[in-house]
Amino acid sequence: MGWFSFIILGLIAGAIAKLILPGKQGGGWIATLILGLIGALIGGWLAGLIFNIGYDDFWSIQSWLIAIIGAIIVLLIWGFITRSRSRRS
Repeated sequence: MGWFSFIILGLIAGAIAKLILPGKQGGGWIATLILGLIGALIGGWLAGLIFNIGYDDFWSIQSWLIAIIGAIIVLLIWGFITRSRSRRS
């Protein structure tokens, strides 16, 4: 998969992850899309490291699941970070 298609996959995965997660996450849509891109990158890295799988093709269900799960994980971590900051203030 090329870089451009990977970027599109990550951005869409971030939007899907925001729709899946309940409640309000810190940051707007642009932050969520960027976090989705980071999540797709981390998800692909972890999937390759742990399960020895990776991104096959843009239309592969495996690629989409890896990207969405990675985006959900990054959004959850971001939510915990922003939530703890707002409680301290």
